[in-house]
Amino acid sequence: MSTTDSVPVSLAEIARIAGVGRAAVSNWRRRHDSFPTRIGGTDVSPQFSLAEVEQWLRDNGKLDSIGGRELLWPRFEALGSRDESGLAIAEAARRTRSPRARGSHTELTAEVEELAVEAAKLGRKEGARETFEFLLQRWLETHVRQLSTTPPPLAALMARIALGVRVGGSGAEADEKLTVLDPACGTGHLAAAAVQEGAGSGLSVLACERDPALAALASARLAFLTDDHDVRTEIATADALREDPFAGARVDIALCNPPFNERDWGYAELATDQRWTHGLPPRTEPELAWVQHLFAHLKPGGAAVVVLPPAVASRKAGRRIRGSLLRTGALRAVVALPPGSAQPHSVSLQLWILRAAPDGTAAVPPGQDVLLVDATRFARTGTRESGPNWESLRAFSLSALEALDRPDSDLPDGAVRVPLIELLDDEVDVTPGRYASVTAEPSGLELAAAWREAGTALTDLARRAERLSELRFSADLPQTTTSVGDLVKAGALSLRSGQQTLDGTTAPGRNSVPLLTVADLLTDGAPSGLVAAGSAPVIVEEGDVVVAGVVRAYRAWVHEGPPTALGPQLHALRVDSAKLNAHFLAGCLRAPSNGRQAGTHASSSSRVDIRRLQVLHLPLREQEAYAEVFRDLRDFEARLGAAEGLGRRLVSDVSDLLAAGGLGT
Repeated sequence: MSTTDSVPVSLAEIARIAGVGRAAVSNWRRRHDSFPTRIGGTDVSPQFSLAEVEQWLRDNGKLDSIGGRELLWPRFEALGSRDESGLAIAEAARRTRSPRARGSHTELTAEVEELAVEAAKLGRKEGARETFEFLLQRWLETHVRQLSTTPPPLAALMARIALGVRVGGSGAEADEKLTVLDPACGTGHLAAAAVQEGAGSGLSVLACERDPALAALASARLAFLTDDHDVRTEIATADALREDPFAGARVDIALCNPPFNERDWGYAELATDQRWTHGLPPRTEPELAWVQHLFAHLKPGGAAVVVLPPAVASRKAGRRIRGSLLRTGALRAVVALPPGSAQPHSVSLQLWILRAAPDGTAAVPPGQDVLLVDATRFARTGTRESGPNWESLRAFSLSALEALDRPDSDLPDGAVRVPLIELLDDEVDVTPGRYASVTAEPSGLELAAAWREAGTALTDLARRAERLSELRFSADLPQTTTSVGDLVKAGALSLRSGQQTLDGTTAPGRNSVPLLTVADLLTDGAPSGLVAAGSAPVIVEEGDVVVAGVVRAYRAWVHEGPPTALGPQLHALRVDSAKLNAHFLAGCLRAPSNGRQAGTHASSSSRVDIRRLQVLHLPLREQEAYAEVFRDLRDFEARLGAAEGLGRRLVSDVSDLLAAGGLGT
């Protein structure tokens, strides 16, 4: 029997394999009696045999343009274990690069090793690096709730900052041999960025990761880079704080995105460690242990860049260590990043830039001020793209940090030099936003760009409004409707209601998911908390319809983000795509009159009886036409809000300039 016979795949996975939308797969299933029968799952989320699906797609000519990677991935996912699948991908990469390799670096089951061999064969056929990157990306997406990675743009920015800030960095010779350290490397994003940002030939990369699967994947990723660069890599599997595999090593650059909020980091057994030259980190301040670990490994003049949560800059427990870092000139700059730069995405993380004092005749005394940079304004607003505007963020941050060793140079708006005497008070707070504020007087170029952006937004709105104005409505209203309760009874959808979580909000971790509440909807609409996945009664996934069941926050939408837990008075509806279109359902439910009619009381705090909400009774084909218009309306509403925000900022900026007498003649 083929090893793929027992591998289950969902409708969404079949759609990816065939390179079509999920609706097309549902249509095949409905119209073709020969389509494979369900082997598991539920009526709403059926599962099928991968082997039978592959054969059916081949027999019906639907695999002509699709490579074997999409067929291979479900077998990795079917392993179930995050570690086994990760080690299998790493082993496949090793065998792809070394076809004669026998045995594995880690102990693998026969099934996992067989899968690695098949993946290696595919890699040699379709491209070794491309196959590895595909499998790695799918693995990261599948286990996103258990992993915290450094986005490539942030990794590249950190590497570029470190290369420029180290003494001699800007004038380094191209053939200078540098050493880079990442003591918590994950899958190797930061180390790879150091190589790709041009750290020079003969680069040595020292990296450490306590998770064997992540260490194996990092090793595989960096091995591919040695094909194009003169790089020597050494990846150790160990806990860098407890048992440093590179003790005594000194490096030119250190980069790190350490684990956050870990109380069990080795406080007791490391109390007398020689790395704590700025003070023993409190049990509640593991991030300051990582900061000192990095600093202890720097050569004279070497630079370290580390990602930290914003609380590290101001928490009372860490003020003594922050003060020491400032007085000795070790902490040279702090950059506040926009929310969404890395996990956790709702937090404005910070980059701390440290530098060891240079020695010899070129040595310079530590500066008497610290550069604080507030880059939080580079978050994208009013667009479908997530995360910051990386291009603008990179240009601004590098421009600000160029002035680090030039005290007489001008700083861009949002960056400020703060004398030590102002920082070394009772709080020792190095939060950039406390000192570096963006002025309310934009430059002429910034105003011109903002007006162009406003013009583009308004033109787009006018075009969308014109298209929507062409809609024609029938006089035969109302049409026949059915209730959500009846649709649940008919099996067209399932209904689940959010509840209070068992353990409340939690810290970011391997098994945490965002938590959305009604209070979030009444502010900015983004989840403000995290909850352990196991304690969340209801978690929505992409394609589910979410309904807020309270009048003051009533709304309905199709969920498009990562898996998210729902709090009380929020409801998840999962449709049978053969009977209902999710966007059509959300559009019908979103109608304000629908919510009012289903409300239990007249006040704004009353609840909405979800089962009483009405949905048009239409065939699936007609639903799709309605769904398209509903989506157009949602886009129009979102862009209208973005244009309004942009317009208000322009009016405010120009009014301030006029009030200050800034009108030219």
